[in-house]
Amino acid sequence: MRELITRKDGLAGRITLSRPKALNALTPDMCHGLLATLHSWQDAPDIHCIVIDGAGERAFCAGGDIAEVYAQGRKGNARFAQDFWREEYVLNLALSVSPKPVVSLMHGFTLGGGVGIGCHTQHRVVRENSQIGLPETAIGLVTDVGGTHLLARAPGRLGDYLALTAARMGPGEAIAAGFADHFVPQERWPEMLQALCETGDPDTIARHTAPPPLAPLLDEVAEIEAALSQRTLAEVIDALERSTAPIALKTLETLRKNDPLAMAASRQLIAEARHHGSLKDALAGEYRYTHRAIQESDFLEGIRARIIDRDNAPRWSYGFDGAEIAATRLLAPLGANALWGLEK
Repeated sequence: MRELITRKDGLAGRITLSRPKALNALTPDMCHGLLATLHSWQDAPDIHCIVIDGAGERAFCAGGDIAEVYAQGRKGNARFAQDFWREEYVLNLALSVSPKPVVSLMHGFTLGGGVGIGCHTQHRVVRENSQIGLPETAIGLVTDVGGTHLLARAPGRLGDYLALTAARMGPGEAIAAGFADHFVPQERWPEMLQALCETGDPDTIARHTAPPPLAPLLDEVAEIEAALSQRTLAEVIDALERSTAPIALKTLETLRKNDPLAMAASRQLIAEARHHGSLKDALAGEYRYTHRAIQESDFLEGIRARIIDRDNAPRWSYGFDGAEIAATRLLAPLGANALWGLEK
């Protein structure tokens, strides 16, 4: 089966991520194919909208396929990962600025790289089993694929919480947090998709929506907003230790498992994104870290511990106190290696 299935269906251009056994995890070839397809359809008069979905019942896209990234990184080949992330981020931006409206149908797992594909489009649909999240800090990588741009715009300090804990959101929470727009019950998806293809008009989605489920996570995180507002990661930990909110202890337990370096860097990037406001700038900031990730961060160790050996005992390079300065160093300008050209 091809990893990416593209075809014209009525007045819609259809793109299906088709690696169901791998939860439709993105490969470099899939990113390249997605970008090429987007460009080829921009001037097609018989395509009025673009619809992206995932094959199988379990996932829209559960992230990037990092097996080869890890293998190449272990060989000292950082360029493979750098090129992969560069094209992926270019794709993320292209989806957000597409002159043809793009609809993403995010069923099941939409994690990491799946957020980059599904959550920057103009029309984002979820259903009952949708689980959306950015798990990078759990594997030693900074929150990326434009995730810091989305998290910076989430209510209160929900964005900091999601980055630090790598927590997943259900459909109601994803809509409330700004990661999705429409809740369409699973039973209505075939009819919705048929209408999209027949009319080429994303406004038809509204005829199939229902009130989204509740979003209890937002109320829970509001109880520790003061702690999450602290300037440094170490100060966040200290404030959580003093908090009496029920969610504080659970949050602390998670943060003590995740990579302090990646968490500190993610918070710095979210803070930047609250000010500059541009997805393009957020991606550039994230790339400063990921460009250096193979050689200078805990990414390979996180993948070893969480995915390869599965001992869940990563040996992180920094504690909460030392992570901030190191994170700032990894986020320094890249000069000629910058994502969008020369960066000072």
